[in-house]
Amino acid sequence: MMINYPVLVLNQSYEPLTVCRARRAIVLIFQGKAEMLEDGVGYIHSIRETFPLPSIIRLAQMIKRPRRERKMTRFEIFSRDKFTCQYCGQQTRQLTLDHIIPRYRGGQHTWENVVSACVACNRRKAGRTPREANMKLIRLPSPPGGSPFYIVPYHYLHERDEWRKYLPQHANQ
Repeated sequence: MMINYPVLVLNQSYEPLTVCRARRAIVLIFQGKAEMLEDGVGYIHSIRETFPLPSIIRLAQMIKRPRRERKMTRFEIFSRDKFTCQYCGQQTRQLTLDHIIPRYRGGQHTWENVVSACVACNRRKAGRTPREANMKLIRLPSPPGGSPFYIVPYHYLHERDEWRKYLPQHANQ
């Protein structure tokens, strides 16, 4: 049904907020709480009128929302390190997590103490610090730069090319 098509919702500042259904977007437009920026793929017909189906709407008022902190997961660490061993520079999907200062020696499980390492480098370093193992980090770890933008589910981007210009992290995909 056309009423269930996804619609990109932008904040007043054009920052992507979320994805809603066309029905909700139309209600927001008629209540004066949003404006349509891009038409969708068709029309919705009422008894008296025909309305273009929105694809992108922008809210009339600014919505403040807290920035989400990224959770420290294996995938997020590998992604931060671009799936590259932080000791030898090998790019691979066969990575392990390595604590720079081993946990048994008081090292914490934090963004600043955990890096991606290939299996060979992790074995070579073992339970030592990089200095003790005579290994050097390519880059000092830090928390990933959090994008302030909502991450739109990737499958929508194949359906909705007009969304790309409003989604900086997906502009070149």
